Amino acid sequence: LNNYVAEHYKAHHMNWLHCFWGVGATTGPIIMSYYIAEHHSWRSGYTAVAVVQCCLVLILFATLPLWKRVAASRESASLNNESDLVQADNTLVQSENRPERNVLKIKGVKNSLIAFLFYCGVETTVGLWGASYLVGARNISAETAAGWISLYYGGITIGRLITGFITLKIKNRVLILAGQVTAIVGGIILLLPLSISFALAGFMLIGLGLAPIYPGLLHETPTRFGKANSARLMGYQMALAYTGTTLLPPLFGVLAAKTNIGFFPMVVLVFLILMLVSSEQVNRILKKRILNG
Repeated sequence: LNNYVAEHYKAHHMNWLHCFWGVGATTGPIIMSYYIAEHHSWRSGYTAVAVVQCCLVLILFATLPLWKRVAASRESASLNNESDLVQADNTLVQSENRPERNVLKIKGVKNSLIAFLFYCGVETTVGLWGASYLVGARNISAETAAGWISLYYGGITIGRLITGFITLKIKNRVLILAGQVTAIVGGIILLLPLSISFALAGFMLIGLGLAPIYPGLLHETPTRFGKANSARLMGYQMALAYTGTTLLPPLFGVLAAKTNIGFFPMVVLVFLILMLVSSEQVNRILKKRILNG
């Protein structure tokens, strides 16, 4: 789905796609906190989400013919307008007629994969462990903590909705960097020994900062590394993204078990900084490629 949107639609479409992911991510904790608080049952919450997922599957099957129709029309328009070289966002890549046998050897790809690893790692770590941190280290009730994490996902959702409009005027690369800096500021606020209201602001800033990063990086894939390599690279990027989702939160759990949950803000900040460094290394490599012709 990400590769389809990256190839056939604009950056604001990618942001709005992931904005509606945020709608679901925001709704999920609200559903769970409702069933836990009102019915003292998490199983009912999972049942409600399962019903929504089944409805989604039916809708996707019903709309599959539209995908091929849109792809055909977009590709026809693309052939009429594209040149052999694509230059955008300070990147220069060969056209889609030049696929690479081993996409991992393309300069900048490995750094991009590391950025995806830490992006999804930090996003999931905050989503899964944020409430535990608020309960264990800041003495917030479980119901209130679940609501606050919903606001974190709400920050991602609202940020992507707004970013979709901003991409019409500002380049993706600038928005990605601005988002990374905003998230790091939120991480610093969370780390400082300030009042609980500042902790809430920290979570919100992290959410707002993360908003443009993931869809922005995904949408840049065909432009940076070529359309012929885009589908395979999307697969690798998703693999590293879900590796971060799968491994980094449990690793923090091991750390928290051996020390205490109070290390949460520090770990989040380290993940954010590593993501920023990896992403900026990609930009430097691509800029050097332009200068060298």
